[in-house]
Amino acid sequence: MVILGISAYYHDSAAALVKDGVIIAAAEEERFNRVKHFNGFPELACRFCLSYASLTLNDVDKVVFYEKPFLKFERILRTHINYAPKSLGSFLTSMPIWLKEKLNMRKTIQKELKRVFGISYKNIGFCLHHLSHAAWAYYTSPYNKCAILVIDAVGEDSTTSIYKVEDGRYKLLESQQFPHSLGLLYSAFTYYLGFKVNSDEYKVMGLAPYGDKDSAEYKKIRNTITNNLVNIHDDGSISLNDREFAFTHKDRMVDDERWKFLFGISKRMPNGSIERIHMNMALAIQNIIEEVLYKMVAHTISITGEKKVCIVGGCALNCAAIGKLKERFGVNNIYVPFAPGDDGAAIGCAMYACGIANNGMSSQCSPFLGPEFSENDIQSTIEKYSLTYEKKRDNKELYSIISKEIANNKIVGWLQGRMEFGPRALGNRSILADPRNPKMKDIINRKIKYRESFRPFAPIVMLEHANEIFQNIDESPYMSSTFFLKPGEQRYPAITHIDKTSRIQTVSHFQNPQIYELLKTFYIQTGCPMLLNTSFNVMGQPIVCYPKDAIDTFLKTGIDILIMNNFILQKS
Repeated sequence: MVILGISAYYHDSAAALVKDGVIIAAAEEERFNRVKHFNGFPELACRFCLSYASLTLNDVDKVVFYEKPFLKFERILRTHINYAPKSLGSFLTSMPIWLKEKLNMRKTIQKELKRVFGISYKNIGFCLHHLSHAAWAYYTSPYNKCAILVIDAVGEDSTTSIYKVEDGRYKLLESQQFPHSLGLLYSAFTYYLGFKVNSDEYKVMGLAPYGDKDSAEYKKIRNTITNNLVNIHDDGSISLNDREFAFTHKDRMVDDERWKFLFGISKRMPNGSIERIHMNMALAIQNIIEEVLYKMVAHTISITGEKKVCIVGGCALNCAAIGKLKERFGVNNIYVPFAPGDDGAAIGCAMYACGIANNGMSSQCSPFLGPEFSENDIQSTIEKYSLTYEKKRDNKELYSIISKEIANNKIVGWLQGRMEFGPRALGNRSILADPRNPKMKDIINRKIKYRESFRPFAPIVMLEHANEIFQNIDESPYMSSTFFLKPGEQRYPAITHIDKTSRIQTVSHFQNPQIYELLKTFYIQTGCPMLLNTSFNVMGQPIVCYPKDAIDTFLKTGIDILIMNNFILQKS
């Protein structure tokens, strides 16, 4: 059975091809069209998936969409009615789009497939949004029997769902309904702190450790949140005070003047300076989110009787919170897939449509599901730019050269093999540097990524050496959680956040032989078993996909060396 899964029309559109329960190919549309968080139909991603599998659309048994539009429309319509007359403007803006394109999603998808492939395709199915998330987490997890906690902004009408699953049989035990959403609560603060909703929530997470939880300002902000914005219940469910939010009836998260009255500070402008009060606001909402998630997981374990919990949905991208949960519930009891957001739901709905049971697939499921490029592809691209290059036939020589350059504080762009699926660079589309250099974080933020100075960087570390440096760590292959460095560990300032944590990726030879051998060579040369690893892009752009994307980024930033397969490009 061949299934093409699609997520689209909200954010992070993606496509995935699954054959007989095996993920053949998957990619986000943004990687091809270079529009970050693209939300339209994933035309190029669909083309790639079919091309990689040497199939046509006629070979596909079913196309599956990652949510049920009629249920979503019912929720939107009900919301407009409940919040009338305040919602009139939003109603007049959204209804024409829904009636023309989104309500009859089957017809819209058929139209797009006809445009892209020239085929009138009929067999289109739909999967509940949270079930798409749950299936993605379950089928790639190491568990055959577990609980699944889905937490995001909203899917159809649900904002949180708790499933119990065994042998591919799902049982929905509880769900929380819109507008009471942990994801939307966090996004409201993302908006008010001057960052972009559905894109920059991780900036709030990165800013939070700079706050001071012992300060009077922090305590005042926290009390304002818990007294005015949200009630937190013992089971982790929440009740938002909808009078203090605007997303139910406007195209923005909150009423700026109302929140200015509540918090005593105006909304930060996107390019405005970051003050101490912004740091304390970020810390307050991050701590509240962590406490709610702890209650949610504890309640999930209680009602399912399962200690193994998959966490998925947009809120699972909060790696600081996931790190705390692993610390409390056990590192082997919490699983987060490598693309827990809506992009991963494209795979989830396809996997669910296959209807197969999980047999502990995690070790077999690779995140490297995107395009790869031959030596001829890379060489012809380099020559189009008229650039000078070296080519090393011997991998050991290549790794030795690059290790020495990194040890000499050179910054390396690294393109190898198939592109990662999901928001993290996991060693195939990465920027690599020496984690021991105390200036390296600021250099990369300023000269390469062009991003805020408070943003931390993550390490990629040899699996067998991870517990020598970090506390309470076993395996963390997807960079999905933070871990504390061991007390007194000060050798790696470039990957140590202000709170002494790092968002870790462990790697073995089995998982990624190229990056592992580079790490091993660097370790032999320097005694350091890790590298700073950040995504191969600049702020506001998607991770690079093609060799031309890598070259453009190399030429326009402070990257010193570009490695594409065995080709070496250096700046004179």
